[in-house]
Amino acid sequence: MPEPWRTGKFTKIEKITEATWRFWIEIPELSTFDFKPGQFVTLDLPIADKPNKRWRSYSIASHPNGTNVIELVIVLLEGGLGTHYLFNSVEVGTEVPLRGPQGVFTLPEIIDKDLFFICTGTGIAPFRSMMHYIKLHNVEHKNIYLIFGCRKLCDSLYGEELKELTSQVSNFHYIPTYSRENKENEAIQHGYVHAIYQNILGSEKPGAHFYLCGWKNMIDDAKQNIIAMGYDKKSIHLELYG
Repeated sequence: MPEPWRTGKFTKIEKITEATWRFWIEIPELSTFDFKPGQFVTLDLPIADKPNKRWRSYSIASHPNGTNVIELVIVLLEGGLGTHYLFNSVEVGTEVPLRGPQGVFTLPEIIDKDLFFICTGTGIAPFRSMMHYIKLHNVEHKNIYLIFGCRKLCDSLYGEELKELTSQVSNFHYIPTYSRENKENEAIQHGYVHAIYQNILGSEKPGAHFYLCGWKNMIDDAKQNIIAMGYDKKSIHLELYG
């Protein structure tokens, strides 16, 4: 059975950059909003007449914490009706129809292989949720590599928080890489995500699950690379943005 539509109320809005904001939404009719890390919600925004033109889906960036409040992290899209509404019309107290949780982009029931979380932009959201869940519940796991493609240092959403998790979760490796940052800064990784997971895997091809979240071009290239390295399509899980 699909989840029913409920009323969500915006309780907090935080501007990270001009084009990327964090939104907290409460679902007042529920005491607890239960979901699996990696799932998403759909908002019904007043931007069109037909329902399927109004619906916008966003991964939940927070982890299940026993409350009825979730966090979304959203980037303003040029010409995007949904994000234009969210950035220009929504304020604390605004209510919106919401449906969820939805989606199967979730952790394996038993993590018996290495996990490669590969993302760009706000595609970091489901992986932030997963990592906090793994830490909170002390979930047994192998190596986890979170490879986050950013343009500039200011684009590394939740960067300090994820860096701190590397000292709190065993075998967790947070690897941001920057495609447009000053190359004279030797303290950071430069380039795109693909070279990083290829270098980690090398020729040994350990057992692995690959979770891809972000823009289509990145996902298409990663799928092609991973399959070319000898991995089965079933090892690849994806959530497409845009």
